[in-house]
Amino acid sequence: MNLAYRDVRHNLFRFLLTCFGLSLLLSVVLAMIGIYRGIVVDALTVARNHRVDLWVVEAGSRGPFAEASRIPGDSREAIARLAGVTDAGSVTYQSVEAEHLGRKIRLYVIGFEPGRPGGPEHIVRGRAIGQSHFEMVADRGTGLSIGDRIKLSRTTFSVVGLTENQVASSGDPVVFITLLDAQKLQFDLAPPATRVQTARGTAGASKDTVNAVVARVAPEANPETVAEAARRWKHLSAMTQAEQESILTQSLVDRARRQIGMFTSILLLVSAVIIALIIYTMTMEKLRQIAMLKLIGAPDRTIVAMIVQQALALGLTGFVFGALLIANTKAYFPRRVVLEPDNVLALGGVVFIVCILASGLGVRAALKADPATALGG
Repeated sequence: MNLAYRDVRHNLFRFLLTCFGLSLLLSVVLAMIGIYRGIVVDALTVARNHRVDLWVVEAGSRGPFAEASRIPGDSREAIARLAGVTDAGSVTYQSVEAEHLGRKIRLYVIGFEPGRPGGPEHIVRGRAIGQSHFEMVADRGTGLSIGDRIKLSRTTFSVVGLTENQVASSGDPVVFITLLDAQKLQFDLAPPATRVQTARGTAGASKDTVNAVVARVAPEANPETVAEAARRWKHLSAMTQAEQESILTQSLVDRARRQIGMFTSILLLVSAVIIALIIYTMTMEKLRQIAMLKLIGAPDRTIVAMIVQQALALGLTGFVFGALLIANTKAYFPRRVVLEPDNVLALGGVVFIVCILASGLGVRAALKADPATALGG
């Protein structure tokens, strides 16, 4: 006689309802893991979009993502002349807020030189920027469409192309404009501010400034050697693509990683407590039947197996329901949720271990049951 199967069959509605509640909890755990992976992917999206080997930024800076960085625009020519560099481009980065169809949208604006590294690598619809001013390539996450016009500061841009899944580390969708337009957007002041700067005698500063220079190196060249040459001779900071990705994952998302890890641990602990209490309650309800099994000579291992089977059935059924739930709803989250098969399998293993440990409370109560209680009235 399998007491666990018998109990589930005779209390199927309660069992399924309990599994559903547990699945909601485990789906939140999966969502937290997926959100963390999504944050990492988002943080690396812009850096990997450029497909470059070298980042050159302001001296003493870890920019352009971790810190502010401003370097002269002609730095690109100096970097392009370094041995091993095959192509270089100047880029700017800034977050702006714009209004479209009566709603506010936040955008991460990348300014680049058409024909050089820094622009969109893959356009899913429309075309690339074809003129020096007033055209934009936007990510689909902005809600913009081909032909839409949107005003950034005092300039109106027309959307000529669309990209997909291009977001900044903050989750803001990316738009690409030419470097000339981006410099005007970033460094041109409003008329009142311009008058103040003129009165202070600081209005003549050069606007040919960029946030970084990105470069590709020849296959036979060592990016670290080129970066060292830039640091030594050009008095700038330089880092390889691997170093840039390390900064992004360790500096920008480290606190989010620790925060999400803490919440995930708490939720797993709560899941373990809930499973333990449910199994303990179910075991207490069956103490008379368990005592009867002892009275007829059933070994302890049979009783333990029944309790553990019920805990595993409860936990794994809830896990499967939770995985299906998050898989079908992750597209509606405001941030990207990335769930890899290894993440799901790892959590499944954790749930298995949690169920084994959580069944201990029920097993203890079952083993302490007195066979004489089976003869009571």
